[in-house]
Formats: sequence, structure tokens, C-alpha cells
Amino acid sequence: MPKILFLTTAHNYDDDRIFFHQAKELIASGFEVKICSLTSGFKSVIEDIEIESFDVLNESIQSKIDKFTEVCNSYQPDCIVCSEPIAVFAANKFRKTKKVSVVYDITEWYPAMSMLQNYQFLMKWIHGFKFFLIQLYAGFLSTHFIFGEETKKFPLAYFFPFKKKIILPYYPHEKFVSENIKKLSTDQITLCYTGAISEDKGIANFFNAVEELKKRNSQLNIKILIVGATRKNEDEVCFSEILTKSSVKNIEIRKPTSFEEFTKAFADADICFDLRNFNFENHHSLPIKLFYYIGAGKPIIYSDLKGIRKHMDVSHFGYLVNPKDSKKIADYIEFYLKNPGLYSLHATNAAKEFKKNYNWNVIKNSFVNFIKNSLPNNA
Repeated sequence: MPKILFLTTAHNYDDDRIFFHQAKELIASGFEVKICSLTSGFKSVIEDIEIESFDVLNESIQSKIDKFTEVCNSYQPDCIVCSEPIAVFAANKFRKTKKVSVVYDITEWYPAMSMLQNYQFLMKWIHGFKFFLIQLYAGFLSTHFIFGEETKKFPLAYFFPFKKKIILPYYPHEKFVSENIKKLSTDQITLCYTGAISEDKGIANFFNAVEELKKRNSQLNIKILIVGATRKNEDEVCFSEILTKSSVKNIEIRKPTSFEEFTKAFADADICFDLRNFNFENHHSLPIKLFYYIGAGKPIIYSDLKGIRKHMDVSHFGYLVNPKDSKKIADYIEFYLKNPGLYSLHATNAAKEFKKNYNWNVIKNSFVNFIKNSLPNNA
């Protein structure tokens, strides 16, 4: 029975992509599976998946590599799925002692903007180039690539075109999505924002659009539903100012919830939004929330990101917009209010599209076969 080991520095051992989708699917297909994370101390076996997690995220790079290498040596995997460059470096070190495939699962843009935000302008470029070279080296050491979306293929797919690769989007399993299609009223509406509450992720853009809608429709009963939280002090200050200035006072803020319960947290929303700002990193993202929104049967209004446009056509269940164009966003909301039949069509289409094209069952066999085909001949 082939052994598959997941190594991740930044993701929790119970990460939804790694644990609830990839690892569980491999167990169901007859593999032995282990997950090693460096975010917290934990050791157990959950649903036949072995977990060995360590609280060493703040230790040195060499310490992290050593910890991963220890786990590799004790588990003796046939395939190692890595989520970050450090995991790839450790897997490559182990590969010198045993023939093993090293699959690099690229789900985040690297380097992320958050990795550079504390540097001054010139140092941003210097460290950005350094991290870029690290990413290239990780790609060089890997034997196979999994890309979370088409726009994440750069640069590795272009520098190493002959390495086997697969696109594996963030489609959730249907069992984690609760459908709740609403019938839109013409005199009231619930508008929903979820996730990290920050300027970059579009909280100000969202409230600006709501203000425009309220200004045009003074009699409309608008409720704002927010499922999420701020992460930094400056975000907390910014959000407090936004709430103080908001003319809409019917605002409910719900704490972040587990992804298994996520769609239930915004079940009473009429329209779901993601109005994150345009920047290089955001443009190359295909936000996972999108698939939970449509699975729940919610029409969406989203920033017009390249990552979305390259992957899917949202026109039959929502709109892509300039996140700064409050007037156009308000136009689309009003269009739904004036055309409840269109709203119902988009809500129904969203749920249908999820079930047909954008859930885990659509891609799970491709993932399992990719892992099988990556295995060394003697595995």
C-alpha cells in the first residue's frame, strides 16, 4: 500500500484542502496517509489519517527542515506532497536516501505580499527577487506540480514545462455546502461580506457600494451581514471608522466559523460580495469563497479578477465589477431588486453550476490518478 506524506509549514494539520479533501480521498482510494504540519503541537490518528504536528513555526528554517526530515525518515513515504518551499527542501533531502516523488502543491502566490509588507520600497524588490529565486529552486527540486488555479502556473510551469502538472482548484465537497436559495423581496435585502476584514480584501469598497445603494433607495431596508474578523490593529481601526460612518445601522457581525459550517453562517444572505482591491496577487487568485457562495445558491458580485475570468463565466449567476465603482455595483443590486425573476434565475443557476462543474467530486479522480502516476515504479 503506497504511503503519501503531506508536509506543510503554514497550514494547519486539519486544513480543508489537505485533510478534508486530498488526504481523505487518498485514504478512500487505498493509500496510507500522514500529515505533518509545523503550526501546532498535536499527534493522533483521525479517520485513518496519521497526524504529527509540531509547534515550531517561529523557529529557524533549518530547524523546520530538520523536523520534516525526521518525519520523512520515520514514515518512509513513497510520495511527498509539499505546500511550501521549505517542505520541498526537506523532501529533496529525504529523496537522497529513497526514490520518492516530490509533488509541489502551489495554492498561494509566492512571494505573498504579506511577506514583503514590512520592508521599505527598495528592500521589497530585493527580498521579492530573493523569494522568487527560492520558488524557482523549489520548482527545480520538485518532480511534479499541482496548481490551485491556472493563474498560479507562473513561473514554475514556464521554467519547467516538461514536469508533470495538474490544475486542482479549490472546489469543496458537496457535503460541506448547505444550499439555501432565497426569494428576494423588493423592499429589503441582506448583503453579505465574509473573510478577513481589511482594506485589501475590500471592506471599504463593500461599504461604499452599500452607501451608494442607500443614498438612492432611502426606503429600502438594508441589512449588512459580515462573517469574519480583523487580523491586524490597523484593520480594526479602519473597520471601526467605517462602522461609525455607515448610514446603515442594521449590521450583524458573526465570528469566523469552520469551513464545514461556513455556508450555514451566511444562509440568510441575499447576495454575497468580494470586492478585494486590484493588485498583482489578488488578480492571480481564484478565491475559494466563490464556490461556497454559488454552492449555497447565492448570486455573487465579485471583483473582476483575472483568476476568475480565466477559469469560469459568472454571467449567469452574478457580476464581475471594478471594486471601486460603487455606482455600477449599486446598479447591479438595484437590477436584482427590480427583477426578482432574474435574481431567482441567478440563484438557481449558481447552485446548478456548483453541482455540475465546481465541486470536489468533479476533480477528485484526477487528483488521485495524478498521485498514483507520480509514484516511483517500485512503490
